[in-house]
Amino acid sequence: MDIQNFLRQARQYMAQNDIDGWLMYEFRNRNSIVEDIWGNLSNITRPYWVWIPVQNEPSILASLVDQGRFDLFQIECRWFSSRIEMIEKLQQMCLGANRISMEYSPDNTLPRISIVDAGTIELIRRLGVDILSSADLVQFSTQRWTHDQIDTHRNAAKCLDHIVHEAFDYVSKNIHSYLTEYDLAEFIRLRYDNYDLEYKDGPVVALNENSSYPHYEPSETGSKIIKRGDWLLIDLWGRLKNIDSMYADITWTAFVGENPSDKQQEIFSLVTGARDKALLHLKNAFDQNIVVKGWEMDRVAREFITSAGFGENFGHRLGHSLGRHVHGNAVNLDSWETFDTREIVPNLAVTIEPGIYLPEFGIRSEIDVFISEQGPQVTTEMQDHIFLIR
Repeated sequence: MDIQNFLRQARQYMAQNDIDGWLMYEFRNRNSIVEDIWGNLSNITRPYWVWIPVQNEPSILASLVDQGRFDLFQIECRWFSSRIEMIEKLQQMCLGANRISMEYSPDNTLPRISIVDAGTIELIRRLGVDILSSADLVQFSTQRWTHDQIDTHRNAAKCLDHIVHEAFDYVSKNIHSYLTEYDLAEFIRLRYDNYDLEYKDGPVVALNENSSYPHYEPSETGSKIIKRGDWLLIDLWGRLKNIDSMYADITWTAFVGENPSDKQQEIFSLVTGARDKALLHLKNAFDQNIVVKGWEMDRVAREFITSAGFGENFGHRLGHSLGRHVHGNAVNLDSWETFDTREIVPNLAVTIEPGIYLPEFGIRSEIDVFISEQGPQVTTEMQDHIFLIR
């Protein structure tokens, strides 16, 4: 990450929102926000703090034990040897500050940002400051993409679009070869390597009732054999092998054969209808200069599915942000698992992925949407009919 650009954006947001500083607390890789900004620092054995005031230069407060391990930050370091000294120097760092941001979420509404433990929050409050959630500050200063990052996402998205079609073709050519869910997942992982994509887990390759488990991942033993008449769901994600590249993430469904059932056709139409209704809501709001929050998008799709009688079968949020991790640190489209009040602003990207999951099969349709300055742009291929694997 470009640290100077990050600091500039962080200060801009704090100045606009009457925030005196941002205090980051990290101990043993608990704070993923710190890692996302400065990278993974190895062998830091004691707690440390990063203080970014709205006007002055940032600084680090860390234990003398860990001297020499913060060169990557390229900012001033202050040292403590005892807990008493740590508290005294924290008070000196925050002197004059009334409102500060930390990785904290009231009532744990946003688990992604609810990182700092209650005891540490109590400690900082005793210094006489008000603590605000850093959720919007994190989004504004670390999650908005540059033009180069957008390009990495678009390239990854093209690769995933190719791979899912190659996977369907692979099933067609090997339908009589006792191909299993796991075999197909291995084929997809091989294609990742061929396209020079990286991934940490997955993909989801799920047949019939297994497709009703949103994060199903087949194992080598016990994996189902793919045969005619089966329902197939594939969810795959990845990014280019570049430290500053952005993820893409898609889900497609297919029927192995010629004639999917009326129920499968009905559910597919409902799922893609909810997807398209949410996307249209976002586009219309942008055209009218109306800011949309994450929970609103979820509510639009959820009400569409609920009105058709399948609300209880849509058991997850509508979508998540994308970034250097497949689940980013920006706004999620969620009024169900959490209640995300963050705004969907330009230069972010999100997935839209409604699903309906029945005992015999599940359907999810997932697209990626980049919020450009000109409006929402779908960056992945949109599935508009059940893919037939003949």
